[in-house]
Amino acid sequence: MIREDLRNIAIVAHVDHGKTTLVDEMLKQGGAFRDNQIIQDRVMDNNDLERERGITILAKNTSAHYNGVKINIIDTPGHADFAGEVERVLKMVDGVLLLVDSFEGTMPQTRFVLQKALELGHKIIVVVNKMDRPDARLSEIEDEVLELLMDLDATDEQLDSPVIYCSGREGTATLNYMEPGTDLVPLFDTILQHIPAPKGEQEEPFQMLVSSIDYNDYVGRIAIGRIDRGVLKQNQEVMVCDYHNPKRRYKGKVVNLYQIENLKRIPCDSATVGDIVCISGIADLTIGDTLCDVTTVEPLEFTAISQPTIEMTFSVNDSPFAGREGKFVTSRQIRERLQRELLKDVSLRVTEAENTDSFLVAGRGEMHLSILIETMRREGYELQVSTPRVLYREIKGKKCEPIERLVVDVPEEYMGSVMEKMGNRKGELQHMQPQGNRMRIEFLVPSRGLFGYKNEFLTDTKGEGIMSSVFECYQPYKGEIAKRNTGSLISFETGESVTYGLYNAQERGTLFIGAGIPVYEGMVIGQSPKAEDLVVNVCKKKQLTNTRASGSDDALRLVPPKVMSLEQALEFINDDELVEITPQTIRIRKAILDNNLRAKQRKK
Repeated sequence: MIREDLRNIAIVAHVDHGKTTLVDEMLKQGGAFRDNQIIQDRVMDNNDLERERGITILAKNTSAHYNGVKINIIDTPGHADFAGEVERVLKMVDGVLLLVDSFEGTMPQTRFVLQKALELGHKIIVVVNKMDRPDARLSEIEDEVLELLMDLDATDEQLDSPVIYCSGREGTATLNYMEPGTDLVPLFDTILQHIPAPKGEQEEPFQMLVSSIDYNDYVGRIAIGRIDRGVLKQNQEVMVCDYHNPKRRYKGKVVNLYQIENLKRIPCDSATVGDIVCISGIADLTIGDTLCDVTTVEPLEFTAISQPTIEMTFSVNDSPFAGREGKFVTSRQIRERLQRELLKDVSLRVTEAENTDSFLVAGRGEMHLSILIETMRREGYELQVSTPRVLYREIKGKKCEPIERLVVDVPEEYMGSVMEKMGNRKGELQHMQPQGNRMRIEFLVPSRGLFGYKNEFLTDTKGEGIMSSVFECYQPYKGEIAKRNTGSLISFETGESVTYGLYNAQERGTLFIGAGIPVYEGMVIGQSPKAEDLVVNVCKKKQLTNTRASGSDDALRLVPPKVMSLEQALEFINDDELVEITPQTIRIRKAILDNNLRAKQRKK
């Protein structure tokens, strides 16, 4: 059976190349909205964090209609840390729209997602987006994509992929960049012509792979996947099985069955080959499970998801201010929340630490874990986390570490400082290419060499630089990399910061807090330019006397404090420091709070 009335596609690209904006226009022109309907921008980014940061974090399903054909569209994340989302949804589709920015061209994540799509044998449509940019390099981008396809050993058919020029913001597409388009009809036509229709045996017993899991407080887990063969009906009894664990088998009943129409899940009585469906009512389903007809149990193989490369310790908040703001503060509540996250995120790993109040949480990168922390914090959780550390592996008897492919795009005058910093961080230069008055440079650098570098990079390039990285491989350990060469300013006592104490402390370094902020002994309240830590008393008040001197009572002026975001705090901390996270506050603290105990520890 060939479903000519259906196409399943995923849109993949590097971060910020315009995937979600293009999906908006495809939905508008595919009849998803009324003519007078008010629609917000980036309608697929329905999560607060996604809208605030302007990035897609979770892969999402939608659909549009064109010429009587339903086009199921999966909008995927562009950031490398969420590549696990991309890897698993590619099993649900038959083709891929590869979006490439008309100026930036092929970037690390473009390479990663394209490689995964080629391995699955998917048809590719290259979409050069943002063609209306004044600095667009339209004639060069096509050659860059072709070179990338050749590098990744694409087949002759994949090398012959069609190229469409689009403006996602304007909702136009054209096959010839010299002739601007008026709508997305050329893109829709190319999808129908080039992306194969789903096919399978409708008469055979039902079989479906679970590629994604959603969670709803009312119905529990919702499994999302594409039907490989047969027909699925509501209230049908199915067998759950696992390709990698033959012993794991149990029966379940499909209580609710939905198909995705535009932005909504619409209940349906049955679905057949090629349909992407949502199922609820079966307990303990997880990503990678196969749902089969009870008479024919044949599990489908699931794509091996790349392993995590970075680990952090999440633990119960034990600071003097613990429990003041959070609703969920115990280890049991944190454990349950992390286990719930594992249901949806296949690239996350959680293991119990030796200490019963701590958990080792491993993920794809700092952004991956910081999004999880920020989400938990907004839900009312209180916890503290350690500095990120890489996961080493032993390969052929050698200690190996994860290596990232880093691409930086900087004005030429800032090249020197970037090259110097990369040298200190064991980065190896791979490629250098001028682009107008800017330079694109590629490095292979250890993952740990990038910890804390982002803010430094933005400072070095006066905010004009662009950097992005993606995991490349494991290589033998590159040797020691120097930690940050600055120290911390640490609070001497518990109390409330006052202007007089802060005025004296600000001469020692950069402060993170202003006046009237509660502090405790061992809390980091600033950064010292010297390599060693300094203990300062920001609660110290001026002694009042009955004598006055000219000029001594002038108003004290404080330098505005540097307020740290969660990512900045994680980049800043040293091995002996922790970040305390509560629903309202982010604090940096020493692991050992008592100043005397810390001094003794240093002497050992």
